[in-house]
Amino acid sequence: MEQKLSRRQGRERAFLLAFSATFDTDGLPELIAQSRELEENAVDAFGEQLLLGLAAHQQEIDGQIEAHLRGWALNRLPRVSLCALRIALSEMLYGEEKLPSVAINEAVELTKKYGGSEDHQFVNGVLGAIARELGLADAAAPASALAADPQAPEAPAQPAPQAKEPDEAAAPAPEAAPPEEGAPLC
Repeated sequence: MEQKLSRRQGRERAFLLAFSATFDTDGLPELIAQSRELEENAVDAFGEQLLLGLAAHQQEIDGQIEAHLRGWALNRLPRVSLCALRIALSEMLYGEEKLPSVAINEAVELTKKYGGSEDHQFVNGVLGAIARELGLADAAAPASALAADPQAPEAPAQPAPQAKEPDEAAAPAPEAAPPEEGAPLC
């Protein structure tokens, strides 16, 4: 029996499954089925929609992300940030609800919870730039929807949360190592 989750919980479970897919050779549809069989942290219909949109449009989603990276390569981004970007773009571009500010805010919150200390600013900047470029606006945003900060920088000053010393800031390195060749990304 499918559990009724809030949208926030649905996004978080979809994010966690997409993140786990970066370490697994199974595709997202197979991981969705496995999560349902185990019932623990299973994705609901909303989360499944986000994941299937990501699986069906990953090249387009990655193309949007790559087009907005400044001085970064997709395979050098921390996995948490990459998965948050992908899930948010799946919702913004292919989801039924047209509330990009909500998708951006939720991606920022997921990155704050699971990512490095500065990564949320990067995620906010990339998603905000994509939304502006594509002219995405909330169709009928509820009063409780939080808009993303349009003044946030497009890339963090120090993308690696562990870089604390001033001379390390001159040549920051991302927190996560690149995935092994042939390893699937979410």
